[in-house]
Amino acid sequence: MTVGIIGHHRCNGHMMGEHHPESPARIGAIQDQLIRSGLEYVIKQFDASPIDKSLLLLAHDKQYIDYIYSNAPSEGLFRLDDDTAMNAETLTAARYSAGAVKDAVDLVMSEALSSAFCLTRPPGHHAERDKAMGFCLFNNIAIAAEYVKQQYGVSRVAIVDFDVHHGNGTENIVKDKTGILFCSSYQYPFYPFEMQASDSPPIINTPLKATTKGPEFRQAIKDKWLTHLHEFKPEFIFISAGFDAHIEDEMSQISLTEDDYRWVTDEIKNIADQYAQGRIVSALEGGYALNALGRCAVAHINGLIGN
Repeated sequence: MTVGIIGHHRCNGHMMGEHHPESPARIGAIQDQLIRSGLEYVIKQFDASPIDKSLLLLAHDKQYIDYIYSNAPSEGLFRLDDDTAMNAETLTAARYSAGAVKDAVDLVMSEALSSAFCLTRPPGHHAERDKAMGFCLFNNIAIAAEYVKQQYGVSRVAIVDFDVHHGNGTENIVKDKTGILFCSSYQYPFYPFEMQASDSPPIINTPLKATTKGPEFRQAIKDKWLTHLHEFKPEFIFISAGFDAHIEDEMSQISLTEDDYRWVTDEIKNIADQYAQGRIVSALEGGYALNALGRCAVAHINGLIGN
């Protein structure tokens, strides 16, 4: 079995303004680095399918879903918050982004793939049950986590989120669900300014100082995440893979490198190999320094492969 990449060109149609950092260039930057690294030629790639509207109910209120659908513009922008807007292609892109993570679950559970990386946008981890925010419309990971439980009877699902921003939307959706362990590291204080540190399952929130570098990040993951993950023994692991804590990314002040993202991927893969038959589905969240984003994604994918 092997690692796959799931995406779709329709994700590039979503644009929130000429200078918005969450742009189609992010996918292009990763694709360019995949070619340079040689992974483009050896890894399996799949086109995503758009998620059925009914599956969005696994994570979102019907009223919210209807609000998004009914306000999808045919031209111009419809603003959901100060940072998040829809153009004429956004709803389609968001359906493909959520659909990619659902498709990845199916491919991994059928053993067509051992693990997968979803190269899509818009991202999802800030989207709450009834609210879009932080560039996110639908919570791709939260939808898929509930899907793998209901569709395949998986009883213990871990979600790990190493984006530099707290995965507030994911926490909002999964905090009262059984069988889910959520671990999120993030710069503090920082957007979305709602997070509370927690060392007690099912929510492990790990705040990091703005001065954090690789060694401090790794120690925090060892101290705060790994023991709980080993105790939980997840049967499936999802990763909210944000690369905006990289030293070159001006979105934050934390100073990680590609080696740190490879290290945390290796640690997660080790847990997946022990308890989850290696089953990991990762989805792109943040990361806005384009060259660094591409390099970090390659390091992450190599970690999923085990190169």
